[in-house]
Formats: sequence, structure tokens, C-alpha cells
Amino acid sequence: MSSRALRRLKGEQRAQAALNALKLTDEDEEEQMKSDETAHKQKNISNIFELIGEADVDVSVSDEETAERLIDRKQEGAPLEKDAVKDEKSNKKKKKKKKKTLAEIGRDDLSVGDDIDAFLETLEKKKGMSYQSADHIATENRPVLYVEHRNLNPETELKRYFGARAVLGDQRSKQRQRQFHRCTWMTIFKDTWPRFSRPGISMSLVESKDGIQHFTFEHNRDYQQVQFKFFDAVESMDPNNFVVLLQLNPYHIDSLLQLSDVCRIQEDQETARDLIERALYSFECAFHPVFSLTSGTCRLDYRRPENRAFYLVLFKHMTFLEKRGCPRTALEYCKLILSLDPDNDPLCMLLIFDFLCLRCREYTTLIRLYEEWEVHRNLSQLPNFSFSVALSYYHLSQQEDISPVENQQLKQKSNVLLQNALIMFPGALMPLLDLCTVQPDAVVSSHAFFGPSSQIGQPPALSELVSLYVGRCHSLWKEAGLMLWLEENVRKVLKRVDLHDPYLEDCQNKRKQRYQSAPRNIHRHVLMSEIKEATATLPLEVTTQPGMGFDPLPPLDSIVSYIRPERQNMGASNESTLSLFFRSLLPNFNLQRDLVALLGEAVLGSLMPVLLRAAEL
Repeated sequence: MSSRALRRLKGEQRAQAALNALKLTDEDEEEQMKSDETAHKQKNISNIFELIGEADVDVSVSDEETAERLIDRKQEGAPLEKDAVKDEKSNKKKKKKKKKTLAEIGRDDLSVGDDIDAFLETLEKKKGMSYQSADHIATENRPVLYVEHRNLNPETELKRYFGARAVLGDQRSKQRQRQFHRCTWMTIFKDTWPRFSRPGISMSLVESKDGIQHFTFEHNRDYQQVQFKFFDAVESMDPNNFVVLLQLNPYHIDSLLQLSDVCRIQEDQETARDLIERALYSFECAFHPVFSLTSGTCRLDYRRPENRAFYLVLFKHMTFLEKRGCPRTALEYCKLILSLDPDNDPLCMLLIFDFLCLRCREYTTLIRLYEEWEVHRNLSQLPNFSFSVALSYYHLSQQEDISPVENQQLKQKSNVLLQNALIMFPGALMPLLDLCTVQPDAVVSSHAFFGPSSQIGQPPALSELVSLYVGRCHSLWKEAGLMLWLEENVRKVLKRVDLHDPYLEDCQNKRKQRYQSAPRNIHRHVLMSEIKEATATLPLEVTTQPGMGFDPLPPLDSIVSYIRPERQNMGASNESTLSLFFRSLLPNFNLQRDLVALLGEAVLGSLMPVLLRAAEL
């Protein structure tokens, strides 16, 4: 019982004692009062959740007593004064307020260590449809590339899948022992990392125009000297120089990038990911106070070498997150990279945006980007958007919480988009079915429109885009329902081909005119994605061009802020088979060029078999 009910009970006991002239002494009455209070306190300690039920009883009792008093006054002819009603209402408010407090105590005790996402979901359900509609309106008003801080942390997504206890484990008990480090959004300092000290990277504001802020990273003199030593270590092909440089400068960005690639090639994914996170932490500690990850108004020029490393670190971190099973977090980083330079898109993030949206089932986000950017970016001319947007409409039509009319509209929209994609890119069907291990029927395979000529006759740039999409997204088509839907629309396309639909000739002219050569950012994206179906279609001017993993295909119009001093070429006498093997593991290793330049014709003949086997790894 509550304290108010206890006081009421005591008053009734005293009144009853006075009327009936009971022989109760003051001591007995005090003992009775103390025993009641003690029992009440013990009850609170033993089971705190019983207070919720008692509060409900108190409220119901108070309501009944109020009703009885009003009825008695009405029967006696007494006027119902407003003050009395207000008094009763204030009593109810106090009861409800106390009830809410007690319920919050019980809920807080229960929610310690529980999943915070489940708790938020419960609050959302309590607030009802008004909260959902308000949140939906707020989401629609946000820019399509809006980035949320909480979605940059992969633990947020993992807790949604597995729960907070499974993800955090015993981290809470170790938080008190952890030393203080700077609070960051993208990654958290790990106790296994070397002690952090500023490596010499800073960020400055270049200009602010029309609400857009342009920033750039800068290297101080000490960092420039470390950068020169890094170039010397790479050119020397001596792994000892490379390791010593990392030991002396554990937060040197390019060294971390290069070592991460080596670890990844050697299938040490954990170390490779840890090195990228360390580089990301170093960058975030150098942010300008005005630089914002979520505003979408901050720009970084990729032409500056100091900024390129930040792009590459974000891209590699996004790739690790997607492979780790966190596509929603990876999509957030994709938005972030795209927002840093949406006009030029130096890493061509539009080629992977659709894949991440489909992986994390953000269908409306993909459709919204397609509708907003189609006018000025012609996204329908990219194979990945043509097929993925149709796939998004299909998935939306399969949802159970939509009306039959809306279902029919979405299904019809998906059919039209898929047929247009098949007509525009007929060379994508057979490779897609092949990777999905699906054997097409004789009618489709023997038809000239989808036959081998559709792949041979397409321009090289289009072959690169189609191969990239098929190699990356074929796993999204392996559902039985999707294959039936695809087969149905393939047959409809063949009927349109036989009827000589004018749309076919229009698409054929577009393929011949718009895909003569791919821009440099697409080649850069293919190299960094490392999808074998796509890398096999790269032109010779890209594959024969020297490049390193810390700066793949640098822009031709780079803005150089400081120049490396000239260095005398080292002879090949310091090289060893082990050094060359280590060099061959690095991305974009040009075997023929480096061997001829460094080893000479005589040494080349003796080491060629060994190095060819190493290059194939």
C-alpha cells in the first residue's frame, strides 16, 4: 500500500476507536503503526515491481471514493463546487505522477544491460502513430545523403542483430580501467594500439562559399620527412625499411594503408581492418572544429594528395564493414564519401551505393536518390542503377503491410523498369545467370538478342560496368522468387524484340554513343573493388600504368603542395628474392616494368619463374 493509503487507514482507525470507545492505549497504537510501516518498507525492498500494482489499486480506490463522495453530495443537495473537483483532479495527478515514477524505477532496474534498441522500439510503440508519422516527415525532409552519427558505429547495427550483451560483452567492466582518450565518432581508440601522439596532420578551412565549406588536410615538416622516408622504403623494396618506419611512426597514414593491403592479401583480415581503423582514428583527431560529418556541406578536393588518403581509408573501412556483415553502417560511410565531393565523385561511389542499399533493405533510400539525381546525373545509364531500382520496387511490392492497389502499382513499376534494363543492357543477362548457376531455357539462350553477340558487340566501357555489376550483385538474385520474376520479364522482352519495338533501336544508339571510354574514377573504383570479373575488362593503359595501393590511379591534374627532393637511384645489387616477393604482393605490381628496371636482363631470366608464381597468389 502507498503512504497516502496508510495515513487514510490510520485516520479511520482512530475515528473508529473514538466512536466505539475501544480501550486501545497509545503504545499499542504506535506499535501497530510501526509494524505497518516496517512491513511496507520490507515489501518495497523485497519486490519493487509490486509497487506498480499497488499504485494501480490506489488509483482505482481513489476513483471509487471520489465517485461515492460526489453521489453523496448530490443526494444531500449540496452543490458540486469547482474547488472540490479541482482538488480531486490534483489528487489524481499526484497519484498518476507517483505511479509513473514507480514504473520508471522498475523499468530502469530491468533495462540495465538490455538492448537499447529494443527499449527505443518499445517507446516508439507507446507513442503511437503520431510519433511514427512525425519521424517519417523528418526523414523525408532530410537530404538523401544525410549521415547519422550513431550509424557510423558498427556496434549500433550489431546490437540490433545480436543484442547489446552479446556485442559489448565484458567491455563495461573494463571501461573504468581504460585511460581517457578523445571522443570520436567513426572509431574508438583500442588499448592494443600504440600510444597516440599527433603525427603531424592538420586540417584547415580553404574557403566557404554559398554555404559550402572546402577543407584540406595539411602535413607539417616532420610529417613530410616521414612521407619522404616512406617513398624511399617503397622504392627500395626492402621490407625491413618499411617495418622500421612503422615502428617509429605508428600513425603514418600511407604506411598503415600499405601494410593493411599486405595483410589482407595474406588473408590476415583482422590485422588489416585494425590498421585501417588506426588510420581513421588519426584522421578524425585532426579534424577542423568546423568540419562536420553529417552536415553534407563539407568538401575535400581529391586532387590534393593529402586528402586522397582520407578517401581511401574511408573506402577500405567501408569495404571491411560490408564484409563483416554491417551493410547499414557501410551505407552510411558510402554516403559520407559521396558527400565529400558529390559532383566529381572521385571514387565513383554511385557504383556501390545501390548494392549497399539492397543489402540493408534501404529500398526507399535508393529510389529517392535515383529520382532526385536522374535529371542531372543520368543514373539510368548505369547498369547497376537500372537493375537495382527495379529490384527495389519488386521488394517493396512483396511487403505485407501495403494495400492490394499499391501492391499492383509497385509490381507494375518494377516490371517496366526491369524490362527497360534488360533492353538497355542485354549483355548482363547471361553472365548473371551463369554466376547464379541457373541454366536458361533454349528459347532465351538461342535468341540473338541475349546471345553471345550481345556481349561481344558492346563497347569496352559498357563491358566494364556490366561486369562490375554482375560480379558484385549476383548474390542478390539467387532467390527463387526473383528468378521467376526475371524469367517472366525476359519472355516479355523477347516478345517486344520480335515485334520490333522502337525503344530497342533507341537503346542501341545510346550504347554506341555513350560508352566509348570510361572516366578515370570508374577505373579507380574497379581497381579498389578487386572484383575479378571487372578487373579483367580494364583497358591496357590502366593495367600497364604503375601505381601503388596507397594512391591508385592518381588524378592527372593533381595539386602538389610540397615536392619530394631528388634521390639517386639505387642499384639492383641490394635487392633479394625475398624483397621482390614482398614487392609482388603489393597491389598493382607491374612485374615486367619493375624487373627490367631493377634487375636487368640476366637476373630476370633466373627469377622469372619464382616471381610469376608469386604474382599469381
